[in-house]
Amino acid sequence: MNKNSFSFGIYPGGQLGTTTGMTVGAPDLPDQILRALDALQGEHYALMVRCYIIYEGKNAVPSFSQENPQQYAVNGRLLDLVLCFHSFEEEISGWLIFVKNIIEEYHPYICKLQITEEANVNLPVLDGHYPKSKDALVQGVIHAHQVLREMDLQIPVGFNATPDFNPDRQFWKEIASMAGKPFYDALGFVGLDFFPDVFRPIPDAGDEKNLENVIKYILGLYRKDLLEARIQHQIPLHITENGWPTGNNRSEEDQTLRLEKIIRVIYQLRSEFNIECYELFALRDADSSNPDIFHQFGILKDDYTPKKIFHTFKKLVEELGTVDVEG
Repeated sequence: MNKNSFSFGIYPGGQLGTTTGMTVGAPDLPDQILRALDALQGEHYALMVRCYIIYEGKNAVPSFSQENPQQYAVNGRLLDLVLCFHSFEEEISGWLIFVKNIIEEYHPYICKLQITEEANVNLPVLDGHYPKSKDALVQGVIHAHQVLREMDLQIPVGFNATPDFNPDRQFWKEIASMAGKPFYDALGFVGLDFFPDVFRPIPDAGDEKNLENVIKYILGLYRKDLLEARIQHQIPLHITENGWPTGNNRSEEDQTLRLEKIIRVIYQLRSEFNIECYELFALRDADSSNPDIFHQFGILKDDYTPKKIFHTFKKLVEELGTVDVEG
């Protein structure tokens, strides 16, 4: 990516992980997804599409968040492809083969490659639940970068995590102990998944200054986490998942106000924290009839009709986004 660019992306599905498993909802409708993506990006062909491929062992068939994710890499769009590690294997040679095979198959459609998903979170739906996930992270970043270099491709490789409110920063210390020069040379970005005022409600979050202060605090805390892992400020930060759901007395108007404020604050802080992109989670609800917040993260309802935030997000892409994701 051009270091002066600010790009947008979105997870095009509705299904997501909860503390107990995956949400259940209607299957994806690719034609509706494509129509919505085209409407959102407008003239901004840089809109990234975030898709996940899950490795479950060297003898298992990988699973996909979206079938045939390359079908969404059209009209100038490219994939932010996430390779998830969900295996209890004692050694990771099969994982490294998987990483290489995915790169060879999907590289024409990728603008960036993320190795592991939230390896600092111990939930069954996330990579941190699996004992070798940190090895998969460090060795996967190195291996992916080497494969891409051998193919003469300039696709950045990184990983992501969530804010760590544990003061011992054990995850980051372990990454530092495992990583060496090949890892830091290979690392092109670090992602942050964060959901201010969702799982930990912010008092008086309707006060824009209060919300802004919390966002800035979390970004600063995350940069301190990265320094604990010896990841310096020059490594770009990507907001890889962020959203604010409707449901449980959360109105569409509230969703629109919160998300627009969050996105604008992130944009305003992009130079201070070296932030290159923002990716919204998610395109549609898993189940709009279920008031549980895990089911209503979408900017579309589950029948693909737009919520108020859909038009606001389109406006923000047009106003703040740049087009250079391939440069």
